[in-house]
Amino acid sequence: MEKLNFTINEFDDLKDTPKEIYFKGNLPLLNKTKVSIVGTRHPISYTKLLCLKLGNALQKRGVCIVSGGAMGVDALAHKSSFPNTIGVMANSLDIIYPKVNYSLIKSMEKESLLLSEYPQNTKATKYSFVLRNRLVVALGDVLVIAQADANSGSMRSAELALKQGKKIYVFPHRLDDSLGTNQLLKDGLATAIYDIETFADMFGKVLCESDEILTFCSSNNSLQDALERFGDKIYEYELEGKIYIKDMRVIVS
Repeated sequence: MEKLNFTINEFDDLKDTPKEIYFKGNLPLLNKTKVSIVGTRHPISYTKLLCLKLGNALQKRGVCIVSGGAMGVDALAHKSSFPNTIGVMANSLDIIYPKVNYSLIKSMEKESLLLSEYPQNTKATKYSFVLRNRLVVALGDVLVIAQADANSGSMRSAELALKQGKKIYVFPHRLDDSLGTNQLLKDGLATAIYDIETFADMFGKVLCESDEILTFCSSNNSLQDALERFGDKIYEYELEGKIYIKDMRVIVS
């Protein structure tokens, strides 16, 4: 793991800004449009299905999903949007936790992005999970809470989102299946996602899946990397309005 040598803009306004950030993986993902997704570690089948659909819909639009690397909703969010995903961990990055997500986390180290504010040999604690949540929420343009009990860590994330001025979205659930998110709806603090494609359309257009260049640039926006792989075709795409280039980055239009 390496120490970040620049600040992350989304963390600048936090009251408790992290002193240091360590990373493994693909840093250009920080420059993409991001949506944070959190929720219970024990989702019902309905929630699992919607998480996978949502992550996939956002990934097709080049959106990066942020979550906390935990089992349950977090893992579903990462898997469904891979490699367009960022995991914010509650432990140092030399430790794989939870072990049930070992293969997923190792894959994210190589093709996605892992972040942590903890130096080597730091194990996760109840308090570090709480602190981790503020970073997960801060990175996303909005927060999606897929399913949550009334007194859960996901509901603390909702409180953080409200303090940070982030809009909260939830899935519509039956009365007893997700008491926390249903309460947010009842109190007018969250908006229900009734159509996943309509929700995802707020963050961009579906990329042409058969277009290798657009697919590549949606997960790695380094101009140098794009030129090394595709040469002058990158500039042709810029002239056609499919992409634009800014600050040595390739952005899908």
